[in-house]
Amino acid sequence: MSLFGALFTGVSALSAQSQNTAIISNNIANVNTVGFKRSESSFESLVTTESRGSRYSPGTVAVNRIQRVDQQGPIQQSISSTDVAISGNGFFPVKRNGDDSALDEYLYTRNGQFSEDAQGNMRNSVGFYLYGWPLDSQGLLPSAQGDLSSLVPVDVAFLGGLTRPTNTVDLSINLNASEDNTSVSTATSLVAAGTPANFTRGVRVYDSLGASQDLSIAFTKVYGPMAADISSAFDMELTDLLTTQGMSATDQFSFTAAGQAAETFTVTATSTVSDFIDFINAYDGVGGGGGGFAEAFLNNNGELVIQAIDFTTGSTFTLTDVTGTPATDLGFSSGVAITPPDLPATANGTNADTPPYSAGEYPAIENLPGISSYNSRGWWQVDIVAPDGAYLTQGMINFNGDGSINALSDTDGNIDININSIDWGNGASLQDISIDIERFSQFSGQYNVIFSDQDGAELGLRTGVEIDRDGYVIARFSNGASSALYKVPMVTFANPNGLQEVSGTAYTKNEDSGEENLREAGAGGSGLLETSTLENSNVDLADEFAKLIISQRAFSAGTKVINTVDQMTEDLLRLR
Repeated sequence: MSLFGALFTGVSALSAQSQNTAIISNNIANVNTVGFKRSESSFESLVTTESRGSRYSPGTVAVNRIQRVDQQGPIQQSISSTDVAISGNGFFPVKRNGDDSALDEYLYTRNGQFSEDAQGNMRNSVGFYLYGWPLDSQGLLPSAQGDLSSLVPVDVAFLGGLTRPTNTVDLSINLNASEDNTSVSTATSLVAAGTPANFTRGVRVYDSLGASQDLSIAFTKVYGPMAADISSAFDMELTDLLTTQGMSATDQFSFTAAGQAAETFTVTATSTVSDFIDFINAYDGVGGGGGGFAEAFLNNNGELVIQAIDFTTGSTFTLTDVTGTPATDLGFSSGVAITPPDLPATANGTNADTPPYSAGEYPAIENLPGISSYNSRGWWQVDIVAPDGAYLTQGMINFNGDGSINALSDTDGNIDININSIDWGNGASLQDISIDIERFSQFSGQYNVIFSDQDGAELGLRTGVEIDRDGYVIARFSNGASSALYKVPMVTFANPNGLQEVSGTAYTKNEDSGEENLREAGAGGSGLLETSTLENSNVDLADEFAKLIISQRAFSAGTKVINTVDQMTEDLLRLR
C-alpha cells in the first residue's frame, strides 16, 4: 500500500540525514586534526518498480560516503625541523609498531608531525613509526627502492656523535712567478733535503678517528723535469762581452744534444752573452739555425741557464771546451752530459719521463713542449709533508704563459693532487685525500691564498635532526658537519579516495585504491615536501555548517512526512 510506503520513505529520509549529519559532525570534530581529510554524503534514490503506470509505490533514499583524500589541506608554518607537509600527491609510509614485523601492515598518512622518541625512532603525533629508505656510505638509495621491503624504520639513535675524515681539500693559491728557480737533481724531496721552500701553506685535515692532522704543502720554483745546467757566474747582463768573463777571442766551445751533431761557437772580441744565448737557442744539430733542442736565458740572478726543451730521458746535452776554456769560464762543467733529474717513479712504477712525475698522483700537463702556450719557466715542485715531518708525496706542476694551471682534468673532470693510503700512525684507517689545484695561478707579485677549505670534521655531538625538501633525514652535529641517514619516500595511489580509513588519520590500501607506488619527492607525479610545516585538515567550517543546516531541515521534513502518514492512518482507522 502506498500509504505505508510513504511511511518507510520518510523513515529512510531520517536515516539518510542522520548519516549525513554524522559525516558532517565527524568533519567538524576533526577540523584541527593534522592531515585529516573530510568526507561528503552522496544521496541515492532507491525506486520501487510498478508494472502499471496508474499506481505508484514510493521508494527510499540511501546515502554513500565519499572521501576527499585527494583534496589538499592548508599548510601551516611550524617551528619543528622534523615537521613536514606534503604539497601535492602522496603519503608517508608508517606502521603502528617499529619492530619492522611483516605482520604489521603499512599505513599511509598525511600527518607529518614527526619527532624523535626516547629510542631515537621518528614517530608522528599519533605514535605511528615513520619508514624510509636507508642510505649507504655513498648516500645512495637501495637497489630495490620501488618495493616496500626496501623501507626500514627511521632511527637516528645510534648517532651520538660524528667524525668525518677529510676526502677533499680545495685550495686557491697564487704563486709568485718572479721567484728564483731552484735546480732539481734527485728524487729526494727538496724539503726533506733541506732546501727551503719558496712558499708553504698549512692545511688541517681530519683522520677517520676525528683527530686533526696538519699537512704542510711546500712550493718551490724549479727549472723543471728537463735537463738543465746553471752557470756559477752571476750578475751577467745580456750586453756583457764574453771576454769579460775570462775567455779570449778565438776561444771555441761546442754544444751537442743527444743523437745530434755538435755545433761550434767561436768567441770574438765583440761576442756578448746575448750571442751565446742565441747560439744555444738556434742549435738544431745540422747548423741550420732552426733551434728546438734547448733554450738558454739569464735568470733573475744574472746566471746563464741552459735547459732542454723536452723532458724525456733522452733529452740530454753537453757543452764542451774546444779551444781554451770558454765553457769553464762561464761557470759550466765542460764535457759533462747534462741529463734530466732523477725524478721519482710514478704510481705504476715506471720512471717519470712523462707526467705526473711523482710517487703520488699529480695531474698530467695539457700543453706539452712545442705548443705555444707551454711555459718552460712555469715549473714548481710541490712537497706535501706529514705532521711528523716525513713527506707524503712530491711532484711537479706547470703553469701556462697566461698564469693558469697547465694540467689535464681526470675522468671526473677534476685537477687534483691525490695522496693515497696515508698512514697517520695513530690507528686511524688508511686515508686518501685529493687536493684540488684547479684554481692555482702563477702571476708576478705576492703569494696569496685566496681560500682554503676541506670536507673533514673532528668529533661533533649531534645537535639536531631535520627533514629537508628532498625527503632526506639529516642529522646535524656541533662540529658543523651533517649526515644524511634516510630518505622518506612519497607513496602514491591511482585512486587515493578509495583508500580505507583507519584510526589515527591513516589509511590502508584496498582494491579501490590500487597498488602503492614508491617515489622520490617531486618525481613521477608525487608531491613536494615543505619543511617545518604541517598540513591541516581540509575541512571548511562554513561549508560544513551550511550542509548541517540543510541536513537539519531535511530531517525535519522527513519527520513531517511521518507525522502526516500517522494522521492519515489514524483517520483510516476511524472509518466504520
